[in-house]
Amino acid sequence: MSRSGWLPNQHGAWAMLAVPFAAGTFLGHPRWAHLPLLGAWLLGYLAAYHAQQWLRLNRIARNPKAPRRHVRPALCFAAGSAACGIPVAVTHPWLLLAAACAAPFIAVNTLYAYRNRERSLLNGLAAVVPACAMLLVALRLGGGAWGTGVAPALACLLYFGGTVPYVKTMIRERDSRAYYRSSVAYHAVAVAPAACLSPWLAIPFALYLLRAAALPGRGLTVGVVGAVEVLGSLMLLGTVLAAF
Repeated sequence: MSRSGWLPNQHGAWAMLAVPFAAGTFLGHPRWAHLPLLGAWLLGYLAAYHAQQWLRLNRIARNPKAPRRHVRPALCFAAGSAACGIPVAVTHPWLLLAAACAAPFIAVNTLYAYRNRERSLLNGLAAVVPACAMLLVALRLGGGAWGTGVAPALACLLYFGGTVPYVKTMIRERDSRAYYRSSVAYHAVAVAPAACLSPWLAIPFALYLLRAAALPGRGLTVGVVGAVEVLGSLMLLGTVLAAF
């Protein structure tokens, strides 16, 4: 958490939330409606985070004050998300269906939070799916066709799905050879489907494979790891916008 206690320090999550949304927005036609949708999306994430932390701490914390500090942020962010989202949902009712499709994945994240297993690999992968699907939502809001967004959304899914095991090899599972081998194997396999989506994607995905193989075990700080991932995310965004 930040010093204010309102913003989570999950830096990688922000790229995952922003890049697919930005890709969908600019692959279509940017509209003013994208701004309240983005607000609803980001504030909704923050509301869900604090609600899940409240649920988790209510189960495991001995100090009753620990879960209470998440109540006010959860309510404020939820209100802000609703204020941004309801007007755009009124004019675009299909957004409610999109929200319903995301609900099962949010339920999985909530269950893992309740069990105090938020760092689980499967929990991270469950969070990636709705984030990447926001590319389709933003694209459709801008007048684009669903079908044209499938390939770039899959490219985002391939990349952000790979960041889950890779980041673990850099921080929490830095000493696990099994995680390292699995991460490298995933990135090696991902190059081929990425190239099938677009030959241009072979370039960044080859670089993602290189970083997955070369960087673990070098003692990089969390800040450097985050900076590398920001660059990787921007590389993905630029390639997706150029290729599609």
